[in-house]
Amino acid sequence: MDTILDPVTFEFDKDVPMQARDIAVSVPTITLQDTVAKAVQVMALGRLPGLIVVDAKGKPVMVLPGSQVLRLVVPATYQSEPALAHTIDEEEADRFWLEPSARTVGQCLPDKIGKVVTVSPEANLLEIAAAMALARSPLVAVAEKDGELVGAITIEALATSLAIAGLGT
Repeated sequence: MDTILDPVTFEFDKDVPMQARDIAVSVPTITLQDTVAKAVQVMALGRLPGLIVVDAKGKPVMVLPGSQVLRLVVPATYQSEPALAHTIDEEEADRFWLEPSARTVGQCLPDKIGKVVTVSPEANLLEIAAAMALARSPLVAVAEKDGELVGAITIEALATSLAIAGLGT
């Protein structure tokens, strides 16, 4: 792996193009069998903008942006009619997520699930940005051709990389 950015001095090597493998980081993942409570906890404690859901072999099957993780805990009634939330008393409103949080991620997902948002380790910054933009996701999985998860790139990491790449201009 080429060193593009020295983490101590933040020196950018303009002669070496940045690739996904250079900015990907290891992130905690979840499975469809994990509880929604665990999903929320992993996202919150990891300070992640979303989650990567993996299969039994650790290969990514979907990327859930944070808004979709939140959707897992909001009862369907309130999703279809948000004004109903105003009719719930404060104590109950603070506990709205406890019932669905015991269910699994797989049980709470909508029927139609999009493709997993992945880029190859060789993807350039434009390819990463295009994948994020197309999927409207602040997180992409970086995976080898065989599906093996290499890591993830957050919108923050991508924006930082774009800003650093632009410093030389």
